[in-house]
Amino acid sequence: MTFRSRLFVSYIFLIGIPLLILGSLFYRTSLQVVTEQAQKNVYEIVRKNNEIMDTKLQIIDQNSQAMFIDKDLFKIFNQMDPQNEVELFEADRQLTAVLSKYFSNNEDVYAYQLWTSYFTFGQLLPQGDPTQSDIYRKAQQAGGKLVWYPTYDFVDMFNQPYLESGNLEFRHLFSATRLLDFSLLNNTTLEKMDVQVERPVLAISFKAEALKSLYDESIPEGSDFLVLDEDQKVVASSEPGKITQTFSDSWVEELQLESSGARSMTLGGKAVIVCFDRSEVTGWISIVWMPESSLVGSLLQSIETSIILLAAIMGLVALICAFFIAGRITKPIKKLLAAMRSVGGGDFQKQVDVGTNDEFGILLQRFNKMNDRIRLLVIENYEIKLKEQEAEILALSMQMNPHFLYNTLNVMNWTAIENNQKELSKMLVNLSNMLHYTSRKDWRAVHLSEEIKWMNNYFYIMSVRFEDKFTVHYEIEPKLYEYKMPRLLFQPFVENAVMHGFDQIEAGGMISIRGWIDSGKRYYVIEDNGRGMSNDTIDEILYKESTSIGIKNTIARIQMTYGDSYGVAINSLPGRGTMIVITLPLNT
Repeated sequence: MTFRSRLFVSYIFLIGIPLLILGSLFYRTSLQVVTEQAQKNVYEIVRKNNEIMDTKLQIIDQNSQAMFIDKDLFKIFNQMDPQNEVELFEADRQLTAVLSKYFSNNEDVYAYQLWTSYFTFGQLLPQGDPTQSDIYRKAQQAGGKLVWYPTYDFVDMFNQPYLESGNLEFRHLFSATRLLDFSLLNNTTLEKMDVQVERPVLAISFKAEALKSLYDESIPEGSDFLVLDEDQKVVASSEPGKITQTFSDSWVEELQLESSGARSMTLGGKAVIVCFDRSEVTGWISIVWMPESSLVGSLLQSIETSIILLAAIMGLVALICAFFIAGRITKPIKKLLAAMRSVGGGDFQKQVDVGTNDEFGILLQRFNKMNDRIRLLVIENYEIKLKEQEAEILALSMQMNPHFLYNTLNVMNWTAIENNQKELSKMLVNLSNMLHYTSRKDWRAVHLSEEIKWMNNYFYIMSVRFEDKFTVHYEIEPKLYEYKMPRLLFQPFVENAVMHGFDQIEAGGMISIRGWIDSGKRYYVIEDNGRGMSNDTIDEILYKESTSIGIKNTIARIQMTYGDSYGVAINSLPGRGTMIVITLPLNT
């Protein structure tokens, strides 16, 4: 063989092997990076979807619990005559209004009803006698606990065969049911319904599309999902035909043994990424899987094409200028390796400069596009976390403190009795202002002046009740009035000072409210000279399960709005009073 032939053969050999090795390494590294990132993103989507749905379903649970002590429901059922049709229809009108108050604002709720053996109250559906259904029996057996019944066929559940051929928008529903045993708090006495009164079953129904739309809008294209109950019954699916059926594949049974996670599996001869998470409210497991080929199909084709074309070009040009070609190959390979190391280290902003339009240039462009896609997935994941955090902040902000309202109304009641209603009119005006402030739909941040106005209303009511047992002193830096703060920030602390701090004194109580700016932070102090509390009590309020829901709520709102470096500190000693220090950032 001539030297040229040997050079050509050796060049092909030396170039071919590195190309194959680099292509394999690049493919494996890219596959690993893309697969790991996609697995994290899809798992996060599944988990966040479950948290979003759990938040919505918990609201249903809370509202249904509130119905146990609803005065209107107690009176209607305790006094109603089931044999009087006129009275039944009047009760239906009243009960529909009460149910609407609890559930009409939830856009995911399709129907809300109260079932009894003699009448179905609420929204009208062609159910026949719902008390003969399995849903009703499960609610009776649960004895007051909320029961989540997985997606069912409306026609089969309520034995309505004449609807079989109809195009029903409520054909597939899943429901929450609870047996309601109403009670009434009359002053300090808890009244129960008469024993002979039939306890109704609350039924809240959702269309299966509520779950399907949640996943259709969030999971990547080409993915499939399932929502199963503990008995492998399909609650929701990307394939509508599987709903209400039993999914008996063995790989799903393995996932049921765990609560949450992600793994790579082979299903139907294809490598897939499977992510799953279990709902804390319903116990149902959500599963999303996507083929790995959908992530790397174009990447693999680009690598194969680039290697083949590059080898052909190198073979032809090797006879003319082997060293020149070698140099042209080495430079982009080094750039690509450097970029791969950066990506492997988590730098998804790395971009490779593309100076040519040959095969290596195409390979680098594909790499840049792949890196851009990975960065977009990371950004999307971050945005999902931000939206969830905003939802949690809003949910916490929208919570109301019924204990506080009860105490305030109780104080007004005692004032009316003791003072012969002398101050009742003005107290009601102040209370009306307070309720208007706390019940506005817009729960965004407010100016300090609005918060102080609310506190002045509250302090007036308390001072009338306790006959000037305490005085209030403000010492606030004027600059603070330019900044906004979370609504009802001071409420739990001034309430504790009045209701608990001064409960053992007759006069001389003092509440000092101060505020200033220091080192880019805002500080607010609520200080009283009441009875104080021990370190154990402080630890229980701040770090353990306790009745101080308002304080925990306030701390959670501050930290989720501004970060963990801001919050509330409590300094107190028995007999020495209590000082609350609230720290907020100056610029938000």
